Amino acid sequence: MSDAELLKRQAAAQALDLVRSGDKLGLGTGSTARHFVDLLAERVKQGLDVVGVPTSEATRAQAESLGVPLSTLDEHPVLDLCVDGADEVGPDLVLVKGGGGALLREKIVASAARQMVVIADASKHVATLGKFPLPIEVVDFGVAAIRRGIDKAAKAAGCHGLLTLRRGADGHVFVTDQGHLILDGAFGSIPDPVALAANLAAVPGVVEHGLFIGLASRVILAGPGGVTVLDRT
Repeated sequence: MSDAELLKRQAAAQALDLVRSGDKLGLGTGSTARHFVDLLAERVKQGLDVVGVPTSEATRAQAESLGVPLSTLDEHPVLDLCVDGADEVGPDLVLVKGGGGALLREKIVASAARQMVVIADASKHVATLGKFPLPIEVVDFGVAAIRRGIDKAAKAAGCHGLLTLRRGADGHVFVTDQGHLILDGAFGSIPDPVALAANLAAVPGVVEHGLFIGLASRVILAGPGGVTVLDRT
């Protein structure tokens, strides 16, 4: 296992200490969240009684293969804890998420949880968001017009950069689990995440964006010097 993966696993292990028997858990998507599901499955085999709600089909498949009991938000509309990764962690624990393409389900699940804990390697902690392209999930009708609307909304919030339609490793257009497309905004810097989030939400055709504001209550960062815990003020 690489050093980066070891750091992710350290963060996941610390998050697992927050899980209690009987908890209803939101299970995140991405490379760091996969470590949490792996470790959770080991505890389940030892007798831990939990139910997970996955944020993607990939996470569902992983959890099922490892024997983690699963349910849905329809059956459990309030969750005790959601554990997920992040592409960037900014001031006051504002996040950029969606690099794995599951931002819509991730935001729904995080919003349904009493507590959202983010696990990441320390390199994801930044002073200003935006170096990682911001995922924006859109419908597949009128993408060119939606792109123009997003560009205008972003510029009004002080963000400038190219919007690229995401494609998969096979070169085909990436389609989310909900059947939508993703435009990645290479803004470089997001000076006012709150303003950008409000502007994007007002663009017709935008389903969701990857700015998670006021959702994460704790971030666990693992770095070469150890594990750091950040709590939202």
